[in-house]
Amino acid sequence: MRIFVVLIAFALTSFAQRHFIEHVDAEKPEGKLLQQIMQEDDQAKKSALLEQFAGQFPKHEGMPWVLEQLQGIYATSNQPDKVIAAGEKLLALDPDDTGAGFQSLKAAQTKKDAALIQKFAVATSAAARKMAAAPKPNDADEATAWKQAVDYAKQVDTYTEYALYAAALESRDPKATIGLCEALQQRGPTSEYAVKAVQPLFAAYYQAGESEKAVALAERVLATDQTNEEMLLAVADSYLTKKTNLEKAHAYCTKVVELMAARPKPEGASDAAWIAHKNLVMGRAHYLNGKVYYSENDFSKADQVLQTAQPLVESDAALKPEVLFLLGFANYKLEKIQEAANYYRACAAIQSPFQTSAAKNLQAIQKQYHNVK
Repeated sequence: MRIFVVLIAFALTSFAQRHFIEHVDAEKPEGKLLQQIMQEDDQAKKSALLEQFAGQFPKHEGMPWVLEQLQGIYATSNQPDKVIAAGEKLLALDPDDTGAGFQSLKAAQTKKDAALIQKFAVATSAAARKMAAAPKPNDADEATAWKQAVDYAKQVDTYTEYALYAAALESRDPKATIGLCEALQQRGPTSEYAVKAVQPLFAAYYQAGESEKAVALAERVLATDQTNEEMLLAVADSYLTKKTNLEKAHAYCTKVVELMAARPKPEGASDAAWIAHKNLVMGRAHYLNGKVYYSENDFSKADQVLQTAQPLVESDAALKPEVLFLLGFANYKLEKIQEAANYYRACAAIQSPFQTSAAKNLQAIQKQYHNVK
């Protein structure tokens, strides 16, 4: 972030003056006030005079200059609300004012207002890209100024992407995160920060209850990159729910196990924490794979894979009883009656949505098979 701030600060210095007043008629009240403003060095007094002018002569052709001066003073004196108010008025007069948009974006970041960050990042990017696309003039002096302007515009445009990404990471509101990340995706899904924002967007979709969008995003990613275990599991689970692409669901679950087995411990993580995490993810993959086999009535494979999952999901209060229940049913179908009873008994001992059914199934087995313990 510091690099971007330095670059943009330098660029803004080069483009500090964007609007001008070509003629001041000192015989008119507005001209006298403009002269007074231009001659005033005290920033507080100058600010008051500029505000006076904006209130008295809102339709004057010099308003862009007045608002630019005001916005700069507000930014220097750390008044983000006023920076934004002046910026909105200035952008209404000149939507292509990249500098006004950038100042407003920085103020929105100071306020940590995700909606405003998104608004000004989008508007500022549009202005910056238009500025960067301006044709190169033939005159050598003008070409030098053009190059500076293009460089500035590109720096600002990159910063707007960073601003969206940073705000998405800081956001605790999934809907706000979705808006910020989707704005990045619309800018170009292959840009640096759009790529980085994929995982936060995927998580935010799930947090906001938009699982279909999460799965659709994951499918697009997995088409070219199958290294994200959460996305692999999400898509496999979706295929199971829809009873479609079950072979691919098996392949994705197997891929997760392979990824986690080969993945090195992250720097800073303890051995115990990493092993626990890795085992749980692999356990989820085996569980899901076993459940797919279960849905295909392949109880032999379901039993095999779910047995592998069982010790790995021991700490997962939601998965553990379901794995036990599925193992109970699979073993019953395989006519391994005592094993089935053992799994149902273990499941019935745990408070879960499967507890009652497991207890009933155990009773039914014991009634049918008198030699079962």
